[in-house]
Amino acid sequence: MELFSQLNSQLNNLIWGLPMIILIVGVGIYLAYLSRVIQIRKFGQMWRETIVRTFRKEGAGEGDVSPFQAVNVALGGTVGVGNIVGVATAIATGGPGAIFWMWISGILGMGTKFFEVALGMHFRKREKNGPMMGGPMMYIQEGMGSRWKWLGFVFAVFGALAAFGIGNMVQSNAVAEGLTYFHIPTWTTGAALLFLVGLVTIGGIKRIAHVAMFCVPFMCILYMIGAIVIIFWKIAYVPAVLAGIVQHAFCPTAAVGGFTGAAVRHAVRYGVARGIFSNEAGLGSAPIAHATAMTDHPIRQAFWGIIEVLVDTIIMCTATALVILLTGVWTSGATGAALTIDGFSTLFGLKTGSALVTFCMVLTAYDTNLAWCFYGETCSAYIFGHGKTVRTIYRFLWLPFVVVGAVVKLDLVWNVADTLNGLMAIPNLIALIVLAPVVVGLIRNFELLFSGKSGQ
Repeated sequence: MELFSQLNSQLNNLIWGLPMIILIVGVGIYLAYLSRVIQIRKFGQMWRETIVRTFRKEGAGEGDVSPFQAVNVALGGTVGVGNIVGVATAIATGGPGAIFWMWISGILGMGTKFFEVALGMHFRKREKNGPMMGGPMMYIQEGMGSRWKWLGFVFAVFGALAAFGIGNMVQSNAVAEGLTYFHIPTWTTGAALLFLVGLVTIGGIKRIAHVAMFCVPFMCILYMIGAIVIIFWKIAYVPAVLAGIVQHAFCPTAAVGGFTGAAVRHAVRYGVARGIFSNEAGLGSAPIAHATAMTDHPIRQAFWGIIEVLVDTIIMCTATALVILLTGVWTSGATGAALTIDGFSTLFGLKTGSALVTFCMVLTAYDTNLAWCFYGETCSAYIFGHGKTVRTIYRFLWLPFVVVGAVVKLDLVWNVADTLNGLMAIPNLIALIVLAPVVVGLIRNFELLFSGKSGQ
């Protein structure tokens, strides 16, 4: 087991090293060039096609759940540990400048997610007696041709396996550890999760979407209220903090207090890496959820992909960063969740600050568990066919691992799942490069069909 752990660690360092970061960022730049930076160029239209259209309850199209429900399922799989722990880790290792590079990865990630969702919608197919099936495996098979089906199969295998780790056991472990703050035993949490997860996942995507539509906005609003209160409390220091973020993005950060200092390369590396970890743009998981949305054109739902990254990285991650930097706790030497808790505790006190951050982590971990169950079962249905039967078996297999994750230590499981996540990204990134012109054509088609009609 020790040998396996060492081999996986070496593979993980290779997969998630500098080449992968350069590849993901490079793909983001390439897609921004092809689309003429659609995430910025069509920012106003994005709001009309998403939020405004939802409030007006305008017509949709073929699919299983509403566009808003679909994006909440996808957000359930992304908003969480990365926003709370990942941001703190980026600052603790890369200094304030890491946040600037997290913003850059977020802006590029908006475009990457746009292309992923558009392809997922365009090449989706109705599964026999089941939901819409979309995602990298489908757009590889349908878009790149049957001779590339093996690449879609590879993605699906990695996705189905990674889900049990990063989406299941790791998340239930986070919930269990978080609830120990409230003196709840891990086995009690495991038993409760077995019931709560099973109650939702057995009902499939529609039930998952209904739960996500409540849990995700509730968590985001609660967390943001706490962060905004602290930001307004320290509002006089915001300009200086923002200036410091930009300055340290291009200049080394000197050692101060418990912070050991960071070179510019560390700010770039950890900022970009934590941004990718948070929004998962390029990983290929979110298009599986978006593909179930009811819509009349792939580009409409693709705009929701931009919203997903905007909320996750630009809004939520920035809120965490400002709390940590404005309160000055970033120089304490703490890292991870402890650093974020320190920031919130500065104003709210240790008890309330810990409870707020812990509760939000618990809620997002639960959402992530639900979302990744759907991702994993969809990948399995693609591999084995016979969708309804395979999906049902996968859901029942999912539940025991929820309990296992709650009660055991998961260092190896986390590392293996992290490796599988990286392996998932490679087929998806290849497909994005090859099929990017298809999305450019879809953008032109959308503009021809709906020019002057958006949001009306």
